[in-house]
Parts: sequence; C-alpha cells; structure tokens
Amino acid sequence: MLEQAIYPLYITLKIATISTILVVLVGLLISYLLARRDFTGKNLVDILVTLPLVLPPTVTGYLLVILLGKNGVLGQPLFEMTGIGILFTWQAAVIAAFVVSLPLMVKTTSAAIGSVDRELEYVAYTLGHSELETALFVTLPLAKKGIIAGLVLSFARAVGEFGATLMVAGNIPGKTNTMSLSIYTAFQSGNDSLANILVVILVIMSLVSMAATAKLVNRWKV
Repeated sequence: MLEQAIYPLYITLKIATISTILVVLVGLLISYLLARRDFTGKNLVDILVTLPLVLPPTVTGYLLVILLGKNGVLGQPLFEMTGIGILFTWQAAVIAAFVVSLPLMVKTTSAAIGSVDRELEYVAYTLGHSELETALFVTLPLAKKGIIAGLVLSFARAVGEFGATLMVAGNIPGKTNTMSLSIYTAFQSGNDSLANILVVILVIMSLVSMAATAKLVNRWKV
C-alpha cells in the first residue's frame, strides 16, 4: 500500500517545488512594483494577480485550458512551432499550481515590503546605491519574514491544489496523479487505506513546514 503513495508524493513535491521557485521569482518582482511603484494599470495588475484567489479553482482551470489548449491563445502557437501540447502533462500541473499560489505570495510579500521604512531606502540612495542594490540588500532582507510566510503559503497551496490541476493536467496514473488527486481517486474507489496514508503524509508535511517556518522567524527576531 505504501508503494502506491510514493509516486503521488514524488510528483506533488516536484510540482510544488518548481511552482514555488517560479512564484518567488515572479512574485517578488510583482510585489515590489505594487508596493513601491505607481504606474498606469497598477490596479489592473493587482486585480489580475488576485483573481485566482477568489475564483473557483475549476474556473481558473477552465481559463487555463482556453489559454494553453492546442487551439488556445498560448497553446496553439507553441503546438504549431514545436508539436508539443501542454495540457495533461506535469508541466501543466506546475502552471496551475503557479497561478493559484501566486496571489498568496504577492499579497503577503507586498504588505511586508510596504511596511519597510522608506527612510532606510533613502539613506541607501544617498550612499550611492542603486534601486536594485537597495531592494536586494535593504528592502527585501527587512521584509524577509513576510517573504518566508508567502513562500510557505504558496508551497502549501501548490501541494494541496486540486481543481485547476484536474482541469489542465487530468488525473493520469504515473504521470499527473498528485497527492490531492490520488486521495480523491482512492476515496471514490473505496480504497480507504491508501486515502488515509496520503492524508497522513500531507498533514505531516504541513506540520513540518509550519514548524520550520516558525523556527526561522523566531531566529530572526530582534
């Protein structure tokens, strides 16, 4: 029974890890711009980033299908150039996890960056540091607690993603059957033993993540 949980655990960690890396890279940039810049379309960017947080996951998944399908806005050019389809692959699951977890990273991190005293940034500017250097060595380190919180929340959201993943990646055994999808399948088929094992693993992963985050935050307290 335990061996049946190995692949779902592996593919879930793979998808969540890659998704979280992308979320951190993109999310930090968007968060900084929203917190520190005024530009045309700022409110629209904020709304579009937040939208997956309030939409039902199946709706988000459907919109991704429209974008990524072989006849989709993004999927069609890719298929015509490479002959590769995105849907029903683990890469599609990464995209789904990225889209639904990005709002958590942006909302948490932009609030943390916004709370950093701007006088400290102005001091860095007067010392000759560029905005990029100031952001990397002053602003982001001071906002690290919020960034870590956003990272953990995004990872946890990616691990637990169900609806959008089912729409764009399906539930293909040995290919896209993540932990959440496998729990649903096991429950539907009456395989309570497998469902229980997967649930226990997910709970333990969540507890370890929260404990590790709390330890890091406590270590950084002044």
